[in-house]
Amino acid sequence: MSRRSLLLAAASLAAAAGPLAGTARATGRTPKVLVIGLDGALLSRIKDADAPHLDALMAAGLTAPSSIYANPLAPTMSGPGWSTLITGVWPDKHNVKDNAFTGHRFDRYPDFLTRIETAKPSLTTYAVSSWAPITDTVFSAKADTRVSTPSAEYDTGTTARAVAQLRDGDPDAMFVQLDNIDHAGHSDGAASQAYLDAIHTADAQVGQMVKAVESRPAHADEDWLIMVTTDHGHTDAGGHGGSTLPERQTFLIATGAALAPGTVRHDVKMPDVAASALAHLGIAIDPAWNLDGRPVQQPQPDDFDALRPRLTARTDETGIPASLLGYTHTPPPGWSVDNSAMGTGGVTEWRGWSFTTDEFWTQAQRDQQRESNLRARGVFAVADGDEWHDKAVTGTFDSTLVSPAHPVTGGGTATLTYTTYYRHESPQKGEVLVSYDDGTPVTVRTYTADVPSRTETVTLNVPAGARTARVLFRYTGTNNWFWVIDGVRLSRS
Repeated sequence: MSRRSLLLAAASLAAAAGPLAGTARATGRTPKVLVIGLDGALLSRIKDADAPHLDALMAAGLTAPSSIYANPLAPTMSGPGWSTLITGVWPDKHNVKDNAFTGHRFDRYPDFLTRIETAKPSLTTYAVSSWAPITDTVFSAKADTRVSTPSAEYDTGTTARAVAQLRDGDPDAMFVQLDNIDHAGHSDGAASQAYLDAIHTADAQVGQMVKAVESRPAHADEDWLIMVTTDHGHTDAGGHGGSTLPERQTFLIATGAALAPGTVRHDVKMPDVAASALAHLGIAIDPAWNLDGRPVQQPQPDDFDALRPRLTARTDETGIPASLLGYTHTPPPGWSVDNSAMGTGGVTEWRGWSFTTDEFWTQAQRDQQRESNLRARGVFAVADGDEWHDKAVTGTFDSTLVSPAHPVTGGGTATLTYTTYYRHESPQKGEVLVSYDDGTPVTVRTYTADVPSRTETVTLNVPAGARTARVLFRYTGTNNWFWVIDGVRLSRS
């Protein structure tokens, strides 16, 4: 079958299933999960390569480029990367900092197959990998089967085992890791033909697995979620572990009844793979697990993400690629930015609160811990006094981000949640304030020390008679650091 035929067939099948209607619970079909990891694969190079099977999966479902951390949180290496994908939490929780796995916290944050076995022990789980530490260390003995392919067999043996299990067995959740793309990256670089050839070979192996799924006698009664992902990227010259954007690049390609054909999303992150697998199998995600991932089947719209079509190219910045669209000062509907006390001059992109992306912001200046902004997704708000000060300024950085008015119940309580990441240097200060019925704002939280990327929850005691509340985020400082805000929600308790 030609590449065009594969694409059309895949898109047609997915469209017939519908974006949301064909879930296992709605149809009575048996949910099953296949996760395929392509070590060191770059999405941009997959698109350049002869990769008809991966192209078909992208046409049939979701494609989600994303990016990861860098030091000091963890280097862009396989140990932290696969641990993040498989456990559903970032390195600051699973504590894998390198390929030795020293000090890991898999007892506190186990792999998704272990969670499946704990919740539904009747399900069959299977993991096979070309890189032995995944099946020897990351996945626990609770998984029904863990296979580390002998090095002499490498990806060929891994693929054969996976295909045999899909064809002859009855797995409910399965993980497969192929290693040769990463090997080609190290030996020849991501810009090489050898790297493209390795992608082509891996693509054919993915095709064998997908065909094995589709050829199962019970396939018509099964609801498969197939996810293809990677642990890190590569430089053009070859190698990873550093903080450049190519090394930090990851992606998710996913097909399933709940995912519309040809969808591209920018709100997906590495920990979502584990959460999506659990959700597909009908396993409720317990808040006590403290997962960072959320199911891709259950997107959470965010006001800032709606700004993506408004993002523009750089103005004063020189280290950011000229073709990259990544910032705007125009807030979403209902939001505003008060720059009445803001100094003048400085770098245009960061004059007052800006709305930007990881790909844009981190390239303004690497290795100043912007890469540790883990939990903001898609487009987020940032106040960056450090970058603003890279051109001559007058005055100080004093800017306030103001939310829409949210309905509240006078005399009751409300819950404010938001994702934040704050790096501090005196005299910088971050203040969260609330204004009821557009009255005088009241401070509810102050930041005067470093705060790692996390979600904050603040309980508000609403004054009697109040009907609305606005949230204000005020950043003041000079040539200091930065503050990130995302995912702001205010709800009545």
